[in-house]
Amino acid sequence: MEETKGSIAKLILIGGSAGSLDALLKILPAVHPAFRQSIVIVLHRKFSNDNILTGLLSVRTKLKVCEIEEKDIIRPGYVYIAPGDYHLLFEKDHSFSLDDSEKVNYSRPSIDVAFQSAADAFGDSLICILLSGANADGTEGCKYVKEKGGVTVAQLPRSAEVAYMPSQAIASKVVDYVLDIDGIIDFINKL
Repeated sequence: MEETKGSIAKLILIGGSAGSLDALLKILPAVHPAFRQSIVIVLHRKFSNDNILTGLLSVRTKLKVCEIEEKDIIRPGYVYIAPGDYHLLFEKDHSFSLDDSEKVNYSRPSIDVAFQSAADAFGDSLICILLSGANADGTEGCKYVKEKGGVTVAQLPRSAEVAYMPSQAIASKVVDYVLDIDGIIDFINKL
């Protein structure tokens, strides 16, 4: 890994679908408790009024974990979870917006939508990580992130429970780094 690439990151945006929860349950506990960047997680999931995912991730990390609400301001050292059934958008003032427009790649939230919106708001201070999943959501988003100067990472397909999603991004040549779970943890902790 290049020493400077991604070293000025302000936001780590992680997208995933089928099989990605297991990866997150390994990654988040290993993130250093003094980590000062913001982490945002966008998973394909159905709408639910409960906070099971937030609770599950909260007990696995010393970082503060919360589900995103409209107009929340992004704060350093927090892990944010995108709510189900809304596209996640990022504003120039580094706040969140939620959108209930049509599904993209059969998904809402769509990883492509979140990656593209974050790239517009954060440019070269954005790192996007694409985990396990069963469709190609995230590939177009990774392409756009690279065009805006951000850094893209895909989970090593053989380490993913469902390899299709990271494999599609890798095959499209829109990924800067291909890392297994331990590699992703090291990458995050070196920022």
